[in-house]
Amino acid sequence: MSNTQHKEQAHSEEHSSPIKTPKQLITTVVLAFVLPILIIFLLVNLVTSGNQVGAGSDTLGPEATAKRIAPVARLDLVDASGPKVFKTGEQVYKAVCTGCHAAGVAGAPKFGDAAAWSVPVKTGLDTMVSNAIKGKNAMPAKGGNPTLDDFEITRAVVYMANNSGAKFAEPAEPAPAAPAK
Repeated sequence: MSNTQHKEQAHSEEHSSPIKTPKQLITTVVLAFVLPILIIFLLVNLVTSGNQVGAGSDTLGPEATAKRIAPVARLDLVDASGPKVFKTGEQVYKAVCTGCHAAGVAGAPKFGDAAAWSVPVKTGLDTMVSNAIKGKNAMPAKGGNPTLDDFEITRAVVYMANNSGAKFAEPAEPAPAAPAK
């Protein structure tokens, strides 16, 4: 074989197609159409699969929908010159105290745990209320809500202590302040 023939043969082999038969051509064309469609279908399925709801779930029910679209903040308009409406001990507990006392976080006596509440109850209601108003250890003053009245704090302390075995009397609501002249 001459040097020229060898170069032509090498040159023709370098540029040959990987598809050599009609069967390979048909397979390549079919895969070129089917494979992208399959990949797109699988991606769409992956993205939309997070929205599926399990059988028997009420996440699409009217109550759950109303809860999802409820406003984040709520504003209660009250008459500044009207009488103050005090919250109950349970309302104050649920609004302010549950963050720590429901789980016993940061050394707070757990709600309903008679053993944990026995030590504070022995100190007396006045000491417990004073600690709640001024703050003690990790608990901030008034549980972190300075807008609460001392009477409301007392109600919350009585509510938590009585649900944990104490027998404190519910404090009497203070008389409304006389209107200014």
